[in-house]
Amino acid sequence: MEMVNIHIGQLLGNLTGDMSHMMTTIIPKDTLKWRIKLLESAAAYANSRLHAITAQVLVLASGKDKLLPSKNEAHRLSGLLKHCNIRVFEENGHAILLESGVNVLSTIKASQMYRHSSKFDIFRDFLPPSMTEFKTLPMEAWWFRVFMGAAMFSTMEDGKIVRGLAGIPDEGPVLIVGNHMLWGFDYFVLVSEFIREKKSVLHGLAHPEIFQLGVEYEHILMPCVDIMKLFGGIPVSGRNLFKLLERKSYALLYPGGAREVFHRKGEAYKLFWPEKQEFVRMAVKFGATIIPLGFVGEDDILELIIDYNDMKRIPFLDQLMNEFNEGRINLREGMSGEIAKQPFHTPVVLPKLPDKM
Repeated sequence: MEMVNIHIGQLLGNLTGDMSHMMTTIIPKDTLKWRIKLLESAAAYANSRLHAITAQVLVLASGKDKLLPSKNEAHRLSGLLKHCNIRVFEENGHAILLESGVNVLSTIKASQMYRHSSKFDIFRDFLPPSMTEFKTLPMEAWWFRVFMGAAMFSTMEDGKIVRGLAGIPDEGPVLIVGNHMLWGFDYFVLVSEFIREKKSVLHGLAHPEIFQLGVEYEHILMPCVDIMKLFGGIPVSGRNLFKLLERKSYALLYPGGAREVFHRKGEAYKLFWPEKQEFVRMAVKFGATIIPLGFVGEDDILELIIDYNDMKRIPFLDQLMNEFNEGRINLREGMSGEIAKQPFHTPVVLPKLPDKM
């Protein structure tokens, strides 16, 4: 479809010199020109009918395609098709499905295209991650485990503290309630450790806006969001927590939400929880075990350089924040105090040596 209004010279210009020469050697130039005209006609008709497609579409594109501008075409289609998801594999070439590092099944699952009916159900249509998917996690890379790997401890029923997650029940329902550190990387560390040690999926309840990011965030945020979806992440809501506990699942809840993820200077390890703990009554209803969780360490190795308050004082950054948060969901709307201040923004941090070793 990208070929509309592209002449033969433009098409061959996308090819390498050797391949262009090979094509004109194998196929007579007049024949090649005739085939291109057929392709232009077919592409023109297809483009004229794109508006009529109502089915959900997943477009896979490569960032290093030397034959066709597949990345540009993917973005073009995302703007024309009504229900289109795109995934760009920046390090892959034209034969994307034949190259290493591309797992089509994982991409289908992460984009929530796999479903049993016409409407996606986040519980019924969830497929647990395979060991192959687990081993390809960035958190499983040696460099991540060396520099950012977490040491986890849990408490047994007799009060003994042990290394690992042995203190967490082997069967649900279990509700783990904890604090967020800056940027929320603690989420990924705990979920991966849960699969490694407990051989179970820990369903993290995350802000609904995270699951609605557009293609403009494909380079930075989309890979993280896909990992969350692939490994059981679910939009936080009372209904979804109810369903998780009803299914005797492992659930992870951060009451502080975005306010803790994007905390300000001088607020390291400070909790921003609502006065009424909404989850307690629901956990009691299903007889769920509530496990308090505490994360430490990240704020000791990161220096917060520019926080939300600093950005508000810089007109340009303040405008960008306001535009980004316009129309977005505030889960604490109607509340007062610091817990109600949950705007999304990008705090600037630098690594530092911890005060205590």
